[in-house]
Amino acid sequence: MSIEVRYARSFLRDLKNLESAAYQRIYEFVFKEFKEIELQNLPELHRLSSNAIFYRFTIDNYIIAIEVTGHIVKFLRVLPKPNI
Repeated sequence: MSIEVRYARSFLRDLKNLESAAYQRIYEFVFKEFKEIELQNLPELHRLSSNAIFYRFTIDNYIIAIEVTGHIVKFLRVLPKPNI
C-alpha cells in the first residue's frame, strides 16, 4: 500500500520562509526522500498528544509536524527548534 502525501498551506509557507540552505535540505527530504523511508524510521519521531494522528520529527535544527491518517500523511508545519 502506497502512502499519499499532502501539504498544508502553513507548511508550504513555513518552507518558503526558511533560509536557503535549510530550505534546500528540507525540500529534498520532504519531496524526494520521504516516500522511500518507512514512517517509523523518521528521525526522532514522537507523538504530539494522546491522539495518535499528530506526530513530529526533526531534520537538522527544524521540527516538522505531520498528521497521519491511514495511508495519508499531511505535512503541517516546519519550524526551527526552540533554543532552551
